[in-house]
Formats: sequence, C-alpha cells, structure tokens
Amino acid sequence: MLISFCGSGVVMRIAVMGAGSIGGYFGGMLAQSGHDVTLIARGKHLETIRKDGLTIVNDDGRFSVNCDATDDLTSIGIVDLVLLTVKTYQNEMAIPPLRSLIDSKTSILCLQNGMDSYQSITRLLQIQDPLPGAAYIEASVQSPGIIRQSGTVVKIVFGELNGTLSSRGTEIQNVLSESQIDSQFTTNILKTLWTKFLFISTMAGITCLARETLAQLVPKQDWSDIITDCMKEIEAVGRGNNINLDNDVVKTTMDYIIASLDTMQASMHTDLMAGRPLELDALNGAVVRAGKLADIPTPINSLIYAMLKPYELGS
Repeated sequence: MLISFCGSGVVMRIAVMGAGSIGGYFGGMLAQSGHDVTLIARGKHLETIRKDGLTIVNDDGRFSVNCDATDDLTSIGIVDLVLLTVKTYQNEMAIPPLRSLIDSKTSILCLQNGMDSYQSITRLLQIQDPLPGAAYIEASVQSPGIIRQSGTVVKIVFGELNGTLSSRGTEIQNVLSESQIDSQFTTNILKTLWTKFLFISTMAGITCLARETLAQLVPKQDWSDIITDCMKEIEAVGRGNNINLDNDVVKTTMDYIIASLDTMQASMHTDLMAGRPLELDALNGAVVRAGKLADIPTPINSLIYAMLKPYELGS
C-alpha cells in the first residue's frame, strides 16, 4: 500500500467511485480525518465540491471539507483503497475505468446494495479478492455539494471472502474507526450481506410494487403478511445457497421495520416515483437467480421482478 505517516496516524490514498450520498458521506469523513481522498463525481455536484468543498450535514450540525474531486480517473494515479458506491446498474461503465487507479496492493471495498454486487469487480477487472461490504446509513444529496445524513446508525461491515482477518482488512478498519466511522471487520461477510439483502430487497421490492411506503403498508394486514412472506422466501433462498442466516432473521428484521416505520424509505421506491433507473436486477432479480441455482421457487420476488422490469431503465 502507498501509505505514509502524518502526525500520529496513517494517511491512506483513497478514491471514492460515486461520491453521492453514501460515497460522499464516507469520503468526507475520511478526508476530514486527514486522508488523501479523491471524490469521483460529475455535473453540478462535482462543480460545487471543487469550488466550495464538500459539506456534510447531520443531526448535530454541519462541516465542510476540501478534498480533490474529478470526473477524470486517469488524473488520480494509484491509490490504496477504492470505495465503490455507485448504483449497481452503473457498474458496466463505472468499474472498468478503475484500472487506472489500482495495482496489486490496491483494495476495492464494495459498498453497493445486493448480496453479489462485488462479483462485478471480479468479472470486469479480473480481480479475485474484492472486499464485499455493507453500509448502514440514511443519507441523501440535499443539493449539489451537500450531503444530508440523518439518524444514529452509521456503520460499515466488511470482510474477506475467505473469512480470514487479513492485515489489509485490519488496516482499513483502523482507518475507518479513526475517521469516526463505526466499522466491523467480519469473518462471515456473506451472512452480513444476505441479512441486509433480505431487508433491502423486501423493502424496495414491496414498496415499489405497491407504490406506497412501508409506513403505509405495514398497518394493512394483507400487506404485512406479504412483507413477511417475501422475507421468508429470501431466507429460504439464502439457506439454499449455504448461507447460515440467524434462525430469527425474519422476526428480527420485521421488528426493526415496525420500530422504524417513520424513517423507512427505500431508495428504489424513491427512484421509481422519480422516473429514475432501478437497482432491480441487484435486488429482486438476484433473489430469482439465486433461487434458480438452489432450485427454490421465488413466486413473490419473481412477480416483483416481472412487474417492475418495464421501469428498470427509468421512465
């Protein structure tokens, strides 16, 4: 790694591919902590960051940080760490240009939705050891150059595919923690991905299908039953693919949904209502594919996928 030392800590060269709500927040926190961060953005968002810096607003206040920002990846050079935070439907165009940022010591941490999104890195870059991860955060781009984060949950969980606690993972976890980003370096990242996937795919798929939020749907018994059955379907597919999910994963997830209804908003539902492209293939589509691999029927997710497919590219 191209790590140098400055003051009392490690300075890491980091590129954030997709400096929107999630990438912008984590990139901003890393830059504020003193790391050499380059945000890869475009349009007015990029222009504002270059001119005024990146501003992060949360429930406690706000801060601005100046860091490099560009839409030209060839101008960045080799980095130690890439955070991949673009929408999954952008992978075919976003991932190949990462070649100019990486060498044999560069780590790519995938923080995208989905339980197998990291596989695009392997397929498109012929890299066998990407770091899959899950980001837990409520954030949005409030306006160009300004990221709004809300709530108390801000966390990254990541791990090696082989389950080892590698030195690079430990190093990355230390960098995240020292940047005030709660992080966990786990030995079972696939279980983590599937647990989040069960929740996200259900929330996104059901709310898009109904064109209503969970706060509107859960009080209706018929829809509450469908939400639970959708999660059970995904649980069965996960177990069929040798994922050792917790026995109470559906109950725990449903309890969390009920306790958080006022703040529950699926980004795919927001995108659908705004006519933007959907991460359908990485969510409900992935359930259907994984179900076929394990020979497990997925009637609910197959219906969701078929009904939403015409809107996948936006409307």
